Amino acid sequence: MLYKKISILSLLIFLSTNYLLAETKTIDLDDLNGNWHLRVMDGMEVRKARAILDFDTKKMKINGFDGCNRISGILKKNSNANMSSQLASTRMACRGSIQSYVSKRLHETVSEGFSITEAKRYGVNGITIKSPSHNLFFKRMGD
Repeated sequence: MLYKKISILSLLIFLSTNYLLAETKTIDLDDLNGNWHLRVMDGMEVRKARAILDFDTKKMKINGFDGCNRISGILKKNSNANMSSQLASTRMACRGSIQSYVSKRLHETVSEGFSITEAKRYGVNGITIKSPSHNLFFKRMGD
């Protein structure tokens, strides 16, 4: 019985350690360039919102679509692994509740400051953008 408990505990520690190590692998800024499609936001599937971020790290700019409006901003590097931006956007009406949900939280995430790490979810390689309030998973478009 004791052996079984120790084995289960060891397995849980191993799995949680590997998960944490995988989550903390930062992405090189040059590898961030290009278009990224938002797939999961705070654990919720949001592909239908069609939100896209386009990073240009040479010019330190961010552009895209937040689900409702075109967006753009200047990326600011707050620390080694933390960035932020104040996004400017057009003022179009949102088509539906999922687009409104995504738009609001995407703006919050970017303005709060965020870190970017390599990630893999549901067998898909991509990036995770994490702020104090939100966790967003993006897949590179065209992959």
